[in-house]
Amino acid sequence: MWLVSEVYYPEEISTGYYLTAIAEGIAADHPVSVLTGQPKHMARGVKAPKRETRNQVEIYRVWCTTFDKNFLVLRLINMFTVGVSMFVRSLFLFQKGDRILVCTAPPSLPFTTTAAALIKGSAVTVLVQDSYPEILEAVGTIKKGSLISRCIDMVNRWVFKYAAGIIVMGRDMQRSFEKKAEGLDPRIFYIPNWADLDEIEPRLRSQNELLADLGLNDKFVLLYAGNIGHPTDVETIIGAASRLRTLRPEIHFLFIGAGAKADWLKRTVENDSLSNVTILDYRPRSEQIIFLNACDIGLVALIRGMVGTAMPSRTYNLMAAGKPILALTEAGSELSMVIEENGIGWHTEPGDANALTKLILETLEDRKLLNVMGSNAREAALEKYSKESAVLAYKEAVFCSD
Repeated sequence: MWLVSEVYYPEEISTGYYLTAIAEGIAADHPVSVLTGQPKHMARGVKAPKRETRNQVEIYRVWCTTFDKNFLVLRLINMFTVGVSMFVRSLFLFQKGDRILVCTAPPSLPFTTTAAALIKGSAVTVLVQDSYPEILEAVGTIKKGSLISRCIDMVNRWVFKYAAGIIVMGRDMQRSFEKKAEGLDPRIFYIPNWADLDEIEPRLRSQNELLADLGLNDKFVLLYAGNIGHPTDVETIIGAASRLRTLRPEIHFLFIGAGAKADWLKRTVENDSLSNVTILDYRPRSEQIIFLNACDIGLVALIRGMVGTAMPSRTYNLMAAGKPILALTEAGSELSMVIEENGIGWHTEPGDANALTKLILETLEDRKLLNVMGSNAREAALEKYSKESAVLAYKEAVFCSD
């Protein structure tokens, strides 16, 4: 099996972490190789070997630019160079009968990989981490129904025509792709990401060193930890923080992460003197057990238009830490369904700071309910979202025709 992805080890961002675990999990039963590029996210600047073997997985890294992805023009250059390099290399590496698992980031990668697979006689399964063009429409990069949007849809239909299968992260995505691939009938597999149960567990809030260092032991802390990118509705969270600053000064917002909106977040907090907001830079995955336990409630925030487009993986690790979740997400999203069916928190519509403020105030009224929801979250993580069950599902999806 070949895993084709822009990101892989040593990247620690969620996509790199999950794909590394998937490849290494499948390698226990099947020969696995990876075709990827040089690190360009949290590990940007690290020069990884062009070829190495790690945990039974053979890794091939192509040349590509590694400019700052938060600038659109530089990100497009990265996409072009990695796409061309991986396509050329795949023509030499793929063999007839190989199974290929290709990711949708960058969005051109499934197209070039499918083209190479058809030339070489290999079978392709598409792993949808983010759905295009919908995510570009949601963040305002392109207009819905525009020529670019229609072209992406057309290319996607061509990929789906030859795909052995499509793997999606959420049930809302499954519905969306059944419609997008209508008449082509590829097999569509729903495989959620998992909680990092080996590394994360609930710990006593009173013993959390990060809260102690920040002087937040006596605050009611809402934590946002993860990528602060364009699809993140950070504006609504800050709107609520502004309303609550003097109304309920015991409520504190803690942000940990980096991304395209991080500079806006820092400027706004400073300009508006939001003393009830603390912002910390990205912290390594090895510290998750500390910072995910440094709160009373975990925040997950998506902008409007993201239904069927993505499922934030940080949700599962907040569950592993036994934290209730308060989400900005539209009804019918995978995120809203996970919250509702497991009884682990609340969700409200993106873009409404007044509604979020009201909901936060309501959470303060019943601390016992927070404990129940936290216990429900941990239990659901253990029962439904383990790495072992996910890797097994990937094996079955990729090798389903055997």
